Amino acid sequence: MDNRFAIHKPSKQASLMNPVALAYMGDAVYELLVRQYVLSQPNNKSHVMHKAATGLVSAKAQRATLERLLPYLTEEEEHVVKRGRNAKSGAPPKNADMIDYRHATAFECLIGYLYFEDRIERITELFRIGLGEPSAMNGKDEIDGGRS
Repeated sequence: MDNRFAIHKPSKQASLMNPVALAYMGDAVYELLVRQYVLSQPNNKSHVMHKAATGLVSAKAQRATLERLLPYLTEEEEHVVKRGRNAKSGAPPKNADMIDYRHATAFECLIGYLYFEDRIERITELFRIGLGEPSAMNGKDEIDGGRS
């Protein structure tokens, strides 16, 4: 693993890690990406940034993002998502329903898995697709290896 941010390596391979642990890391990685994205926007007033960021990291928003990504995922990534969705991750927060929470956990599990697999470029691709950036979705066959 050559990930410059992974100073401490996990004790197991990503494929053997508990999906909740992957989601724990995926939550942090996604939050970092969202904050970078928000700071790239023209309005950097703190309340505007906070509202934009919380709108992207909520369980409901993460579920919607995952749904947008599903056609672009490889079989391996779909398997990771299913593991994350089926994981026993506890009760959802007060502001999220169980279905949104499970799908958000699945999304975060995927991000954590890709992070520990040092697939930063893939995380970037998926993040851009999740945001709906047209340039990220132009080469669907290139992104998912031609899978339909």
